[in-house]
Amino acid sequence: MADHSEAYYKSSGAVLRSKAGRSSIGRSEMFSPRAKSVLLALAALFFCPAGRSLAAAEPAQVETPQTADRAKNLYLQGMGAIESGDLERARSLFETVVRLAPRSPEGHNSLGWVLFQEGKPGLALPEFRAALKLKPDFVEAHINLSNGLSAQQDFVEAETEARQAERLAPKDSETHRTLGRVLSFRGDLAAAVSEFEAATTLEPRRPDLHDDLGSLLMQAGRTEAAVAEFSRALELQPDYSSALIHLGVIRWQEHAFPEARGLLDRAVKSNPESAEAHYYYGRVLEDEQQSALAIQEFKRATVLKPDFADAEESLGLASQRSGKTDDALAAFRQLIRLRPDSADAHNDLGLALIQAGDAAESVPEFETALRLRPQDPGYTENLGTAYLQRADFDSAAKQFQAALRIAPEDATAHYDLGLALKLKDRLVEAISEFRKAAQLSPDEPDVHYTLGVTLWQTGDFTGSASELRAATAAKPDYAEAYYTLGTVLKQEAKLDDAALALRKAIEIDPSLVGAHTNLASILRQQGDTAAADRESRRAQELFKQSNSLEAATFNTNSGKRLLQAGDLEGAIAQFRSAIRLAPDYAPAHEKLAEALAEKGEKAEAQQELQKAARLAGTKQAE
Repeated sequence: MADHSEAYYKSSGAVLRSKAGRSSIGRSEMFSPRAKSVLLALAALFFCPAGRSLAAAEPAQVETPQTADRAKNLYLQGMGAIESGDLERARSLFETVVRLAPRSPEGHNSLGWVLFQEGKPGLALPEFRAALKLKPDFVEAHINLSNGLSAQQDFVEAETEARQAERLAPKDSETHRTLGRVLSFRGDLAAAVSEFEAATTLEPRRPDLHDDLGSLLMQAGRTEAAVAEFSRALELQPDYSSALIHLGVIRWQEHAFPEARGLLDRAVKSNPESAEAHYYYGRVLEDEQQSALAIQEFKRATVLKPDFADAEESLGLASQRSGKTDDALAAFRQLIRLRPDSADAHNDLGLALIQAGDAAESVPEFETALRLRPQDPGYTENLGTAYLQRADFDSAAKQFQAALRIAPEDATAHYDLGLALKLKDRLVEAISEFRKAAQLSPDEPDVHYTLGVTLWQTGDFTGSASELRAATAAKPDYAEAYYTLGTVLKQEAKLDDAALALRKAIEIDPSLVGAHTNLASILRQQGDTAAADRESRRAQELFKQSNSLEAATFNTNSGKRLLQAGDLEGAIAQFRSAIRLAPDYAPAHEKLAEALAEKGEKAEAQQELQKAARLAGTKQAE
């Protein structure tokens, strides 16, 4: 049966979404502001009636006997084209019908309906009006005109038409449904719910009506009643995609992730072409820390619906967190094309560019974000970070100071300003900023670590050791902090304590070359030559491996550039060279798999991909 409302809900402009902004890498996406808006968006996307086609399937009235047979035949062909989904042919046929029979209300109504489905409500309205002029009691035309007026944001007249349809056909569920929609857009949720309740009473076995009612109840904050309606829809039709999505999103918002995953998995299977099903399934997988699977779902959503901005945003953020910088950059650039005036989108792209090491290109993105939202301290700090990466310490300090004028108690801004001052060798001022950051955020290990290093630079070994111990207390697996603490204690000639700290650093991260070297030095001073030699040899081995890994990283990056330039063979050679240098370097295996797949060598590509996944998993587990 033809769907006569989807175009309306996609073009009505009534979908509202709220989103918490993010200002820096690593800050968690806020969850709660999305609760109502997610369901509101879904309600607008999935009001899809399963009732009769409002194009009307009656024979067209005609003007003269000479045109009767032809017009009737063309009209029936047009209805057949609607049933087969060929809207372009249906429009052409109905245009011919109204030329042959200009006084046919069914012809005008059906032509208007097709135009409306093609996303042309402005062209559809005159056809509906013509139908009603010829046949004032034409219920379907009143319904269609109401929908078209809503699409044009004329909710006052839309309500008038919907009420007229209901007066003409009070026992028709579709008239109640149409009026309920208009009332919901006018903000009268109580009256809208009443109309949908009337619709479900008239046709209690229609799952789409229960689903629509559930969406409205959710908007009204009546979650328990909404769940009951979605559940009833699924009792009537277990594979009803929109009800599965709605109920799945509710369970997701309640953090009932296994149930949400099950519902949304069913939604994807029942309607694999639904971008929204893939998107929300991805959101649940992401919250369950299944990043790779979540990214697949977000990508599928963007393929199915190229203008799906939320999916692009989630794809970018998930790719960024997974270290897939190129994918993140592509997603955020597409997001900006879809939302050029979104400050968050420009900020997200700027952060991804910083992550990719392109601080210069990130600067205009942060500047655009600040132009769109001038008083956001997070954007100001991010611009300062970009300048910091460009070694423009004066500009960086100015941005951090500006952020502090907006948010004086922002620990991150104090810390960042301290870094800029430290890099300008203004150590006393830097220490002051780090202390302020530590007071505001005493459990932040990096603040204590950096303060400890800076105090060490000024010769305050006691103060340095105290801050480094605070860093390890805040983060017990902070290998660098233990390593630096051991080095400071060694300089204070506290050899036993220094050796203890260095051994702890090596236990956490055996690849720390400097920790092995310093421990070897201490062991020699303590007379344990054999142990010292072992540590020295291990340091030398690690140094060689480090050089190999550095070379492998360089070759992998070179291969990426060649791959982007279309030099497939050159890229493959670089990736193979990287693997020879560092056989356990997962990114080289992953990119080699990508290049081999593009070349058509699917079997080897799959092997390399499996190696990359195994190596990445091993590294993560360690």
